[in-house]
Amino acid sequence: MPSSGEEPTRVCHVVAMPFPGRGHINPMMNLCKLVASKRPNEILISFVVTEEWLAYIGSDPKPDNIRFVSIPNVIPPEREKAADFPRFYEAVMTKMEAPFEQLLDLLEPPVNTMIGDIELRWPTAVGNRRKIPVAVLWTMSASFFSMLHHLDILAGNRSLAGDLLDGPKEQIPGISSAHLADLRTVLQENDLRVLQLALECISKVSRANYLLLTTVHDLESEAINHLKAIFPFPVYPIGPAIPYLGLAENHSASNDKNTLDHLNWLDSQSAGSVLYISLGSFLSVSSTQMDEIIEALNTSGVRYFWVARGEAARLNEKCNDRGLVVPWCDQLKVLTHSSVGGFWSHCGWNSTLEAVFAGVPMLTFPLFLDQVPNSTQIVKEWKNGRRVERSESELGKEILVTKEEIAVLVGRFMDAESIEVKEMRERARELKGICHQAIVKGGSSDMNLHAFIRDISGFQ
Repeated sequence: MPSSGEEPTRVCHVVAMPFPGRGHINPMMNLCKLVASKRPNEILISFVVTEEWLAYIGSDPKPDNIRFVSIPNVIPPEREKAADFPRFYEAVMTKMEAPFEQLLDLLEPPVNTMIGDIELRWPTAVGNRRKIPVAVLWTMSASFFSMLHHLDILAGNRSLAGDLLDGPKEQIPGISSAHLADLRTVLQENDLRVLQLALECISKVSRANYLLLTTVHDLESEAINHLKAIFPFPVYPIGPAIPYLGLAENHSASNDKNTLDHLNWLDSQSAGSVLYISLGSFLSVSSTQMDEIIEALNTSGVRYFWVARGEAARLNEKCNDRGLVVPWCDQLKVLTHSSVGGFWSHCGWNSTLEAVFAGVPMLTFPLFLDQVPNSTQIVKEWKNGRRVERSESELGKEILVTKEEIAVLVGRFMDAESIEVKEMRERARELKGICHQAIVKGGSSDMNLHAFIRDISGFQ
């Protein structure tokens, strides 16, 4: 906080409450770092995490005006959440509210504003009871929010799994034509318990004071303009909420030998020659599918760098001299490395934004919920990627893509001499420009961030 002689007459105290998952905590923290950087002496942020997550990230670097505070875990940390995600999802919505509200009574100075993850469901109710303004944060695309908003409306007058499964026959305001088929896929290939809970969260948004989106206006202008038209409060796209503030750190600043090793490996590769692969950590592909992928990569002639979490040691033993598999990396640093020419991704929204920011084309392999419309956005709307095609699968049943199919696909995707690939890489560079323009002084996201800070603090 402020040094002697610089203390302002008052401090705006913001409490940030993310959903307890990596894909939610990261963008919430990135947003908080952006807010904190704009007013380092005038804004204090209390970042609330469960005890489990405090152990994971409590020592991570952060500005002095952000502090961690914790509440109890909603389920035992050792339980595999992915094995029963609906149960975990419901526990987050029902068991975190009371300890969070108890924490508010203990925090000093008094809380001026709350930023709550939409998928917690309850932050707006807590804020309304305490007369604390609440900004709800949506950590997926604006397009997917708009889709769920319309499903919530439609579910009120017809069966959720009924007529909608046939797909809407006409254009729906706020949903692009490219996403109409995704409505059917989202309904068919996801657990309806999860979807119903998500719709409950969406239904609470209208009671908030602000809606914050981690996207960039010019990337999703149709959906964002529609959301601005239907909500009576400010809708601020402040993205990309990714860790671009830390990109200036060079290799030598790393204290992790493994990180330094893989960055040095990337340094030794030709420009645009490496396919970066990350297929998610929460709900990822099976070991069988991973084996098909590694065999295909070894025969394709493509250089590859793969982050595979718990499977890294096993897969690394199968690598040839053209590849490297690691359990973790600083993804944005890797994507912005000059040797990376493509990204094979599960299409989580944070990964999608990082690829756009880095100007890297994507090979899309959606697995769950919003990843399907994200893939559509990448391939059909933005035209900076290709999709790994799979047959339609029943819920919970994996359809393998064979090593023969993968070898051909990645070979074509990484062929720098191909006219189609050249066009795709040029389009990726154009999207990168849009993204970077939004965050410079006077850009759309920069202006939205300043407007939000002015709204909650009164500071000009």
